[in-house]
Amino acid sequence: MSLKVLIVEDEMIIARFIEYQLHSLYTGLELHIALTIDEADKYMEQNSPDLVLCDIQLNDRLDGIELMEKYAATKLFSLIFITSYQSKSSIDRAAALNPENYIIKPLGENRLYAGTHMVMQRLQQQRNKNQTVEKLKTLTPAELNILKLIALRHTTKYIAESLFLSPYTIKNTRHRICRKLDLQEENNALLSWAIEHQHLLKF
Repeated sequence: MSLKVLIVEDEMIIARFIEYQLHSLYTGLELHIALTIDEADKYMEQNSPDLVLCDIQLNDRLDGIELMEKYAATKLFSLIFITSYQSKSSIDRAAALNPENYIIKPLGENRLYAGTHMVMQRLQQQRNKNQTVEKLKTLTPAELNILKLIALRHTTKYIAESLFLSPYTIKNTRHRICRKLDLQEENNALLSWAIEHQHLLKF
């Protein structure tokens, strides 16, 4: 599952620079550039981006703040504004949309990284959590119950005795769980995974 990122920037060279830098800095991104309001509208109507990087000063019928106002109430996305000046009125207008950051032009690799890193890190963590939750949904109630016991560091023998099952059955179940979670069956991978993600298991 890729993070969808929309870049709204009416200067092609700058838009391509942002695209190149984001590809260089982060993995698992699906990037799209909108050079005009119409292109941004078309994308937003057909997609739900995770993050929008939007230039405030667009040479179009709307500025970036007005454009984002159109979608703030109906779309759930993180927002970073790009601006070449910091007038109080534009910052006050932008602040009403609760952007997660501002990046001031002229853009450079370090400035772009500083402006996106914390937001991207949070989005990637949320994406990983969502993927993990989806994998957990593939487990049967019996498998989930055994996974919870593994998370509590119980041995195969203990789990078998407490559930009135054979150790062989528990071992087979562990193998099935590993396959569903895409884990290697070595070096206590399942135990490590269960301990790391026990906050997602409803005890």
